[in-house]
Amino acid sequence: MDFRHELKHEITQADLLALRSRLSAVLRQDRHTINGKYLIRSLYFDNLYDKALREKIDGVNMREKFRIRFYNGDTSYIMLEKKRKINGLCSKEQARLTQEEAQAIAQGDAKVIQNNPHYLVRELHQKMTTEGMMPKTIVDYTREPFVFPPGNVRITLDYDIRSGLQCTDFLNPQCLTVPVRDNPIVLEVKWDEYLPDMIRDLVQVPTTHATAFSKYAACRIYG
Repeated sequence: MDFRHELKHEITQADLLALRSRLSAVLRQDRHTINGKYLIRSLYFDNLYDKALREKIDGVNMREKFRIRFYNGDTSYIMLEKKRKINGLCSKEQARLTQEEAQAIAQGDAKVIQNNPHYLVRELHQKMTTEGMMPKTIVDYTREPFVFPPGNVRITLDYDIRSGLQCTDFLNPQCLTVPVRDNPIVLEVKWDEYLPDMIRDLVQVPTTHATAFSKYAACRIYG
């Protein structure tokens, strides 16, 4: 499992426009985008005591969260992801899910994944059946991703973040979502061993500061 560095900054609409122009002139965009962006729908899981949410709010140094996700409305390719954070470094593990599996666990039914051979799916099954892990909320947002091979750098601009409130009907395109409070825009920078100086200069926005912003936490404010 590889851990990566990660920085997050909340930025303004003016910052977004400036960064989009600056990054587009120098970096290439992720090849999976449609017109330079993609739409992401995630469903986050937590236990009966909201362990993942509380650890995020409290700034616990070692924490993890589970989510399922698809892109651009394409439910034929759904991923289960486990994201871990330790001492400011992040890692992500993934496993493919079928639509049937995703629909079942979105309804809190773990039986359909009990025989899945992937270790990560089995771990989710174990947590759902013994630790009370359950689906909590849908998070929708738009992402503009840029990549730079040296340092394996990935820069993303995330906005139009929307909460599914308490709806967990993950595969239903009609599931109501609402904008989160203050309409945040988030710049994220991820890299491996080093962040090239050129990239560090490109993403400088004078008025911002590093933040622990969490889309999951922002969307859970509604319930």
